[in-house]
Parts: sequence; structure tokens; C-alpha cells
Amino acid sequence: MTSPIYVLNGPNLNRLGTREPDIYGSTTLAEVEALCHASAGAVPLEFRQSNREYEIVDWVHEAIDRPAAGIIINPAAFTFTSIAVLDALKMFPRPILELHISNIHRREDIYRHSLVSKIATAVIAGLGPRGYGVAVQAMLQLTDRPRGT
Repeated sequence: MTSPIYVLNGPNLNRLGTREPDIYGSTTLAEVEALCHASAGAVPLEFRQSNREYEIVDWVHEAIDRPAAGIIINPAAFTFTSIAVLDALKMFPRPILELHISNIHRREDIYRHSLVSKIATAVIAGLGPRGYGVAVQAMLQLTDRPRGT
């Protein structure tokens, strides 16, 4: 079996579609998940969301142990606050893509200092929900896996 790509989503992303649509758009998390699966083709994905820091840490540990081919993570608020998520990601030996729907560098100062960026292979920000599809395609390239496998 092919190793999966983990797509991990942090707090409040379960509210996509209704949360600050002027910033995050009207696309729901379920629609984002469908976009990710369509972009991955036959490559398996583990798509998850949690408002709980410990669950995200546990999922990173799972990705390490499984092992996963790569991690795409939108840590949301944990981007700026979570040493625990950072420390877990530091243990992951394969590609990590940090993803943000909005351009965090154009937002208020509190949103401009990402802890995760320090260890991410690459960062995608500001493409809206379609950034997830771009992230999946980039991860397929980083892991040298064609879409159909």
C-alpha cells in the first residue's frame, strides 16, 4: 500500500464557509477535503481537523510511525502559539507543507510570526481554499509520486 499524505487542520477550520467569509471565503471544510482527494487521485489521504492541540500532536506522531509520505498542515491559531505542534513536526523526517488560506503576512502583526515556518519544507499562503489543491500537487512532486499512484 502507498504511504498516505496527511492533511491536518487546526482550530476553527471546521467553521469554514461561515467563519469570516471575507477572509476565508464560503468554501466548507468538506469541500476542501473533496478538493484534496480530487487533487491526490489514487494517492491515499488522511484528512483531519481538530480544535484540540493534543490531537494534532498525536496525528503527527501517527504520521511518523505509519509512516506518512508527507504532511500538509494548516495549524490555524496553533501556527503562532504551539511549541507542542512545532516539536512534533520537528520529528517528522519527510516533507512538511505549511498552508494558510489567507496571506498571514498581510494580516495583523499577531498573525505574522509562524513557529511552523521554521521547520516547514515550504509555505503556501493566500491562495484561499484552492491552496489545498496546490499543496497536494506540490506534495506529490516533493515525494516524487505521480498523481495516479
